[in-house]
This record gives sequence, C-alpha cells and structure tokens, in this order.
Amino acid sequence: MTSIFLYQLIDEFYGSSGQKSIDPVVFIKLCLVGYLENIINDRKLINHCSMRLDIMCFVGYDIDEEFPWHSTISRTRQLFPESIFETVYTQILQMCIEKGMVSGHTQTIDSAPIKAN
Repeated sequence: MTSIFLYQLIDEFYGSSGQKSIDPVVFIKLCLVGYLENIINDRKLINHCSMRLDIMCFVGYDIDEEFPWHSTISRTRQLFPESIFETVYTQILQMCIEKGMVSGHTQTIDSAPIKAN
C-alpha cells in the first residue's frame, strides 16, 4: 500500500495510550482538500467535506460516517513539524509523477490584469 510510508514517517508523533487519534492518511487527505479547495479554516473544511460525496469517497468515509471534529484537525496539525509536511507532499508529488498525473512540461498562471490606481 502506498500509504505505508506515511505511517512509518509519523509513527513517533502518535502515542500508544489514550483516545484513538485521527488516521494519518485521513488527516493528510483533509489537509490536501483544504489546500486544493482554498479552505484555511478547519471548521469550514469539515463542513465542506461532510457535504461532498466525492470528498467523502476520496477520504474513505461512508455516507453515514461522521468526520472528525475541527479541533482534532487543528491539534493533529500542531503535532507535526513542517519537515513532515514537506516530506509527505514531496512523496505524494513523486507518486503523481510516476502515475503520469503530473508531467512538469507546462506551467500556467491564472491572473487578471488590473490597472493600478
């Protein structure tokens, strides 16, 4: 499974006692959705995801399964140093390149020219 690298990478940040934490794969997928959908607020992210069947399928949730609390997302994000996120997203990008989803041949910029005042 391609997510094994993620479990190995973040293993040291998860405790073995107490209440079960959010699955790291689910957490990273939610962060990715937030980035792609331009949602920076965790509460809005959870509300958005819970109303979209395509995101539920992507995250691996069933239609009657509740998403984690927004505060769980915030607390989990604080567990990891920036280097973990960089490593994870670099690995995800590499997997996308290997599958032919990203080629790197074309770069586009979306902008609107606006006259300065």
